[in-house]
Amino acid sequence: MPTEHGTPGGPASEGEPSAQSEGTRPAQSEVPPATGSKAGRNLPAAIAVGVGLGVSLILILVYVPLVWIGVVSVAMAVATWEVTKRLREADISAPRIPLLVGGQAVLWLGWPFGPEGVLSAFAGTALVCMVWRLFDHGLKATPRNYLRDTAITVFVAAWIPLLASFAVLMVLQDDGAGRVLCLMIGVVCSDVGGYAAGVLFGKHPMVPAISPKKSWEGFFGSLLFCVIGSLLTVTLILGENPMIGVLLGVVLVVTATLGDLIESQVKRELRIKDMGTLLPGHGGIMDRLDSVLPSAFVTWLVLTVLV
Repeated sequence: MPTEHGTPGGPASEGEPSAQSEGTRPAQSEVPPATGSKAGRNLPAAIAVGVGLGVSLILILVYVPLVWIGVVSVAMAVATWEVTKRLREADISAPRIPLLVGGQAVLWLGWPFGPEGVLSAFAGTALVCMVWRLFDHGLKATPRNYLRDTAITVFVAAWIPLLASFAVLMVLQDDGAGRVLCLMIGVVCSDVGGYAAGVLFGKHPMVPAISPKKSWEGFFGSLLFCVIGSLLTVTLILGENPMIGVLLGVVLVVTATLGDLIESQVKRELRIKDMGTLLPGHGGIMDRLDSVLPSAFVTWLVLTVLV
């Protein structure tokens, strides 16, 4: 989830070159200047969109939890489209059709078949993408950049639909809606805590070569808010041991921050600021999912093992 100074997300910091920029990174003048707030985004629009999405997801999870699968599927399709579009702009050929179709299979086969369905669909998607890229210019043409493009394609399949499938698997478990709420509330708490601490106190950069505006102060703000939020949600929503909530909060902050840094580096290498422009104040769908995707996996893992 986007923040500026050390928490998961951060379109304001994505794509901005550091003082250690290399030849493959954009010059400072190539990056659009931050606007709207100290955070580098349109804060009122970001808050309005975030609140609207949050309320909608809560209503879905409380009253029609299986609709969550459709919500995840649509979001992942849009995110995949955004990423493949950006890759094509960088002259990287990631087969869009098998990624979109295979990504939907990864998500929907988790409903009747569980993790086995997800794994089988992912393996099938990877194989089809390999073959598709091999012959996408015909039987007589020699593939160009085959290894690079295929590796990136499989990376996208793992990054988006595979990680998102754990959000689907969670909602199918006992107390599934509550588990997903633990995920989403934990990530939001991490985002809010990191944003506030980073803006107010951020002075020590965390990883300036990847995301210059992320600070250790922001990270510890994320840690404080996320641990409190996860403790409360695990205790009040799931009725489980508070220590499970503390553990979940710690793990969520680490994985959410790493997820944000992964997207930061991808965007840095592609020389872009945001993956898309669909959500005012936030960028694209993928700019909101960078920290949620790895967090979905660790939340599923922690709650499956301990609850």
